[in-house]
Amino acid sequence: MASFRITGGTRLKGELIPQGAKNEALQIICAVLLTPDEVRINNIPDILDVNNLIKLLEKLGVEVQKLNSSDYLFRAKQINLDYLKTEEYRSQGARLRGSVMILGPLLARFKKAFIPAPGGDKIGRRRLDTHFFGFEKLGAKFNYDAQNGIYSVEGKKLQGAYMLLDEASVTGTANILMASVFAKGKTSIYNAACEPYLQQLSKMLNSMGAKISGVGSNLLMIEGVDALGGCTHTIMPDMIEVGSFIGLAAMNASDITVKNVNLDDLGMIPPAFAKLGIHVQQVGNDIRIPTYENYEIESFIDGSIMTIADAPWPGLTPDILSVILVTATQAKGSVLIHQKMFESRLFFVDKLIDMGAKIILCDPHRATVIGLNREVCLRASTMTSPDIRAGIALLIAAMSANGTSTIHNIEQIDRGYQNIDTRLNALGAKIERI
Repeated sequence: MASFRITGGTRLKGELIPQGAKNEALQIICAVLLTPDEVRINNIPDILDVNNLIKLLEKLGVEVQKLNSSDYLFRAKQINLDYLKTEEYRSQGARLRGSVMILGPLLARFKKAFIPAPGGDKIGRRRLDTHFFGFEKLGAKFNYDAQNGIYSVEGKKLQGAYMLLDEASVTGTANILMASVFAKGKTSIYNAACEPYLQQLSKMLNSMGAKISGVGSNLLMIEGVDALGGCTHTIMPDMIEVGSFIGLAAMNASDITVKNVNLDDLGMIPPAFAKLGIHVQQVGNDIRIPTYENYEIESFIDGSIMTIADAPWPGLTPDILSVILVTATQAKGSVLIHQKMFESRLFFVDKLIDMGAKIILCDPHRATVIGLNREVCLRASTMTSPDIRAGIALLIAAMSANGTSTIHNIEQIDRGYQNIDTRLNALGAKIERI
């Protein structure tokens, strides 16, 4: 198990280029299974979750050629479905949450698929019912082997259908969308997730020959086709990483410019930080976070305490709430953080409390932060990262603290942030990987 040793109190200055979006990459890479033709994907982030997914596809028989540090060629011409029944696949797939999105493409192209119960972050129950509800609507049969923890789905003749999803699941929508591209007739997915990741996936599939309309809305309509061809696709900048850099810069009173961010794709992230008194400056396609010696949390018009909550797109993504929470610990004022979508994602706040933060954990979904207004610095501490987003929040806290902190289990951070220690050290941070 690797760890970070962080010497806090250092201000950063310079430029950062965001990696490709992790959540998009996991969907896009699975989509290569839909065609035997060559697919080029640019701007793939070099992170643990994505690299593990690429290795899994190679084991399935996908030809993978790495062109440079971020661009790949994929060709899924010869797929070995027998690998899905091996113990090696069960072990590898169970460690990766994103492996669930191979189900839709395999069902569409090969009429059957298997996955072990997927792993990933320990952030509470993340059910797969929506995925299989959609598959069943298309005419597939679903089975769960509880003894071995294996999900299977089979459908020899998928037929287009209307479906109303019980939740706007991002991975569920992606899986159903990929399964439906070969279904006969028309498919309508209502209450579909419409995050930029889904928009990017839809654009890629259309460039391969799919017929998807309603892109960007919560009603996707798909007209089935017989086959898809190859394409070239470029992954968008990771908006969660951009948001993490905004919080890091403000929390550490640093002056940082983030390059090529595609500001329109950040959605509610900049307005959420503005509620904390942190305003980014747009410079072309870049954003600059100037040095904030102090920042003050806004109140609602009637004077009541500010609440920042997550919601399905175009609401605030839940992946950024951990960073917003830790950034609020040094603001002036108070804020209620309401994490609606995952019940265990706020449990890392006990580590911030140990560092001297003033936080009241109301319940598994809500925490009230009373900002210290930089009158008291956080104390150095030894911590363990429970998930990707809590891990980056703890790293931000440690960089602002007095003394030297240690964060264990940084593999969780590596799952979502590419060479984060090297990139921040280039701006003046003091992070040692041990």
